[in-house]
Amino acid sequence: MNQDLILASSSAIRATLLRNANVTFRTMAARIDEDAVRASLLAEDATPRDIADALAEMKAAKVAARHPEALVIGCDQVLALGAHVLAKPETPEDAVAQLTALRGRPHQLLSAAVIFSEGKPQWRHVGVVRLHMRDASDAYIADYVDRNWEEIRHCVGSYQVEAEGVRLFHRIEGDYFNILGLPLMELLSYLTLRGTLPA
Repeated sequence: MNQDLILASSSAIRATLLRNANVTFRTMAARIDEDAVRASLLAEDATPRDIADALAEMKAAKVAARHPEALVIGCDQVLALGAHVLAKPETPEDAVAQLTALRGRPHQLLSAAVIFSEGKPQWRHVGVVRLHMRDASDAYIADYVDRNWEEIRHCVGSYQVEAEGVRLFHRIEGDYFNILGLPLMELLSYLTLRGTLPA
């Protein structure tokens, strides 16, 4: 690779996805007030897609300001239940409430990635997955949260499809990598086309 690649995220799963694809990079978490930005965008009637894209761009821009010579990847994921946007749960009770609201209904996960370099965005993509949650019982939801709280507390929607959370669903439409929070195929294609990764 002929250019420093930085993942502006503290997400272990995003880092694992890139490492598994044999991509050389380093991580540097972007410190932004996501809740305040999300609230501001919602107040302006921004769509869930625009919110995910804006947050990903802000994270990339924040790290790129300190490393203008690098390619900086900013990422964000938003869960949209109709026009309502869900955030990460703050307590186990929040998680139970989120899963109860989602059960028996379809929702969307929007995974955005933006690459910044030389002071401006060079590439962006928002991947969308449609998930259909089964009508799980109150008891199962409560037990699921109790068993998995330490893992799901960092997840929008309060579930991990790559673990026991898959049992909450009866149908998923879309790219698995977008569920994990990174439009990996599109990102790798772009990095290969620009010569950052070997063809």
